[in-house]
Amino acid sequence: MTKNIRKHHPQPPERRIIVEGVQRERPDLRKLSRAAIALAQAEAEREAQAQHRASRPTRQREATDRE
Repeated sequence: MTKNIRKHHPQPPERRIIVEGVQRERPDLRKLSRAAIALAQAEAEREAQAQHRASRPTRQREATDRE
């Protein structure tokens, strides 16, 4: 019986928001606000991750004498 081997799949790329201009009588404020909120959340998440990485102490290997 063969074993199922799961191949490592890379992470999908970041989600991208695409905005296309469409002429309308009145702009869709709900869609515009959702896009603006999504952009702000993504930026806040990136900043939080960068701050977390910067504040995390780096590990140093302890020198041990083994003879």
